[in-house]
Amino acid sequence: MWLVRPAQPQDIEGIMKLAAEHCSQLSSTVPKTREGLEARIELSSNSFSGALGPDQCQRFLFVLVDSRDQQVQGVAGIDGRAGNGQPFYNYRMDALIHSSHELGVSRRVDVLYPSHALTGRTLLGAFVIAPGLCDSDAFELLSRARLVFIASHRDWFSDDMAVEIQGIQTEHGEVPFWDSLGRHFFDMDFETADRYSGMLSKTFIAELMPPNPIYVTLLSGAAQQALGQAHPATRRSVSLLQQEGFHGGSYVDIFDGGPVLEVRTSNLKTLVTCQRKSLRASDAEDGEQCLLACGQGADFRCTLAGISESLNEVIRAPLSVLHGLGCESGEDVMVAPL
Repeated sequence: MWLVRPAQPQDIEGIMKLAAEHCSQLSSTVPKTREGLEARIELSSNSFSGALGPDQCQRFLFVLVDSRDQQVQGVAGIDGRAGNGQPFYNYRMDALIHSSHELGVSRRVDVLYPSHALTGRTLLGAFVIAPGLCDSDAFELLSRARLVFIASHRDWFSDDMAVEIQGIQTEHGEVPFWDSLGRHFFDMDFETADRYSGMLSKTFIAELMPPNPIYVTLLSGAAQQALGQAHPATRRSVSLLQQEGFHGGSYVDIFDGGPVLEVRTSNLKTLVTCQRKSLRASDAEDGEQCLLACGQGADFRCTLAGISESLNEVIRAPLSVLHGLGCESGEDVMVAPL
């Protein structure tokens, strides 16, 4: 049985192994060092416990585990507020019209403006999953369990959400957008800059990036083609997010030029369809597959289960599901259809 729960200190080895083996294609905000991961899990634990309020740098880290052996097979995160108390930088895509009445010339020129307008939005991130599960229901469970958590703790999160999708990167690790723009100001490779952005205050971005608009025509051809494009390996994630209601806007990632998707939190499909029900045990092993979650804060657990509907806001699931979730018969749960 697949289970999504808050990350715990005993998960560190499993997370590090997963990140080391499966982050070659896609970057992630999951810390790569033991010290960084220990600090991240401690911050996550304080966030889940409620010790940190919505305006106190809440960062939640979830793991996908097999309930039989608790081996970590995936990681996913939520930042309660993008920027975590610091400006959250992106580029905003816009256009200028350059014209000369005397010459009879008028030209539309695409421009990138440095922006931190998305600061304070709830941000999804830190998504890593074992490649063998990319086409499985466990992928959807890990992605959407975060949204069920948001539905269960609505007042912890903002009214608008965003998610940065990784941009184009070649098989040799080259990032066209970064190589054409950011590298000239940061004097470091993409991987190092991306790692710093997940570890340090974002002020280093404001200190090093040019404050003026960037004319897209001055970028390399490869960078222009990559602008606003998602890495092919993110296709499944993007599809699920779009099904939830996320849509592309005018913002791109400041490092790799990947798209930033946005949504009004109340419009998320999972939040719209999620219902609170009373869970009872059943002998039947089949039923409609749904996301099923119980517990608040650090006790949150979410799985996929076949359920059957009963009267009076009651649903039934196999006893093994109740045991896996650690909940009692008659306990309230959150249910969302696949």
